[in-house]
Parts: sequence; C-alpha cells; structure tokens
Amino acid sequence: MINEIRTIYLDPELNIEAYHFKGIMQKFPMHFHEHYTIGFIESGKRYLVYKDKDYYVDSGDLIVFNPGDSHACEQIDGKTLDFRCIHIKPEVMKTAVFEITGKDDQPYFMRPVHYNSELSSCLRDLHHMIAEEEKDFKKEELYLFLIEELIRDYSGLNPLNSNQELTHEIKTVCDYLESHYISNITLDELSGLAGLSKYHLLRTFTRQKGISPYRYLETIRVNRAKELLEQGIRPIDAAFQTGFSDQSHFNHFFKRLIGLTPNQYRKILFEDIKKQNLL
Repeated sequence: MINEIRTIYLDPELNIEAYHFKGIMQKFPMHFHEHYTIGFIESGKRYLVYKDKDYYVDSGDLIVFNPGDSHACEQIDGKTLDFRCIHIKPEVMKTAVFEITGKDDQPYFMRPVHYNSELSSCLRDLHHMIAEEEKDFKKEELYLFLIEELIRDYSGLNPLNSNQELTHEIKTVCDYLESHYISNITLDELSGLAGLSKYHLLRTFTRQKGISPYRYLETIRVNRAKELLEQGIRPIDAAFQTGFSDQSHFNHFFKRLIGLTPNQYRKILFEDIKKQNLL
C-alpha cells in the first residue's frame, strides 16, 4: 500500500494555502480552480493537458495556473508524485499586485509550465516556511519577491520603477532594525516607518544596501550574538537575547553566516583564550 501524504497549511498572515501531495498516483480529470495555483514538482513525471495543449512536467518544473484555467494531469513514469503548491485567491493576488505595480489589476500568466525554473527553489523555501508556521517577515519578503518575478517574467504587468534614491527612508529603517532587533518586527512596521509600500521598500532597500531587510536584520542578530558568546554567554541565552525564536533557528542562521555553530564558535574562541593565557 502506498504511503500518501496530503497536507494543507493555512497561512493567516499571507492569507494563502500551501498544499503538499506526496506518494500519490491519482489521475485528475479536466477541471479548473477559482484561485491562482503556483506549484512545482519535487519528483515524479506528469502528463498535463492545459487548454487542449499537452505538456510533460518533471522534477524542478514550475506550474502556474490562472483562475478558471481548465487542466487535467496523470502520472506517466510509474512512480509516485511529490508536488507542492500554493493557492492564492484573486483578491489576495490583487493586493500583492497593487503592492508591486501600483495598479489595481490582476495578472494573467501566459504559460502554464516553466521548465527547470529557478523560482522552484524560491517556492520550495516559501512552502517550507508556511509549513513551519514561520512568523518572521522573511516569509512575506520571499512571497512578494516570488510574485514580482512571476509578474515580471510571465505576465503583461510591470513592477514599479524603484530608481528614485530614498537614502533617508532606508537609513531610518536601518536605524530601526539596529535598535529593535530583539523585537518581532513586521514588514508592515517597516513600510509605515519609511512611508513606502512594502514592495517598494524591499526593492529600494535591497538596491541601496545590497541585502534584503530581513537578511540585514538577521546579520545584526548574529553579530550581536557573537559579541555575547565572546563574553561567555551560553548559546541558548545568546539566542534569546538577540531575538531568535528558538535555538534551532539561531544555530541555522549563525552557521550560515559564520560557518560554525554557536557552540563551535564559543569553544574555539575560549580554547584560543586559554592558549594565549599560557603563553
């Protein structure tokens, strides 16, 4: 008997649904959805019929359906399907589009399949964050960047022009992040502080600083944690005092930026201090 996983995660912050189907062989007849579907194949090969056109979809391929697009699919390689997707209601997509383009409009995505798309990894990360019930604004940041890329590359809409320099606004946001890094900061807070739409803030900040707002916050937290570890503070206390939600997140971000876990960093640091004291 095939072990199937059919899971739906509801994200109340983004107001979208994330689906995970794993280990299924089910054939889906011709049907349509009333929402946008953006998904990717983790494993398994599917034959897709979309508006009377045939497609063969494989691992790493991105699938994008508009509301009302009729489609059917079935497995063709004898193996089970592992598929992840998000569902976005038209009114929720419209809100995101207004953030990104400044237009009160809905996108129409021209093609249903995008082979070996780099956006599949972006969607995978977003899906994982929704499943893990992440609260940091990194999730919303990633969501808006994903929708922006889809709009830019696959629809007739254009994102806002972010060429205007807004150094004062971005400096204000940087100062806020540096002084409130322990807090649970939201993108809405930063947007209101800068007087910019969330999308415009993300794009302008990233262009001027060379790093996204969340990565900037993450770097501040890790740097402050390093200072605490150097003072002899335990990693679990350093995590709590620098705004990380738990020890696991702290270890992950610290190692990604420093190349060592907090414990490894602390151990090496104090072994070096002992050596110096013996000289």
